[in-house]
Amino acid sequence: QIKYVESGGGLVQPGGSLKLSCVVSGTGFTGFSMKWVRLAPGKAPEVVALINPTGASARYLESVQGRFTISRDDAKATLYLQMDSLKPEDTALYYCRGGGNFQIAVPPNPDQGTQVTVSS
Repeated sequence: QIKYVESGGGLVQPGGSLKLSCVVSGTGFTGFSMKWVRLAPGKAPEVVALINPTGASARYLESVQGRFTISRDDAKATLYLQMDSLKPEDTALYYCRGGGNFQIAVPPNPDQGTQVTVSS
């Protein structure tokens, strides 16, 4: 069974930065595309960034393009999301999942994710 453990969220002022991490256990990391998904109150989940199995290419939600950077460390089975120039509209629960389809954003598992709150 694949388990995802996210960390790095918190409260940050607009314009600030955070770096999220997701440690993946089981057989669901090496050789798989990975993605960060966010769930804001009252909204549907949306994929914000996706990285291919080799780390050579990535795709981003238009609203975060140029501000967020996804990366991976296969030796540590860890996915990262560097978030800069944060905006209040980035406030959400962030979680990671495997999969190469940018259009598929499944809800988080119970107790999964790390909360990011952008507020002054």
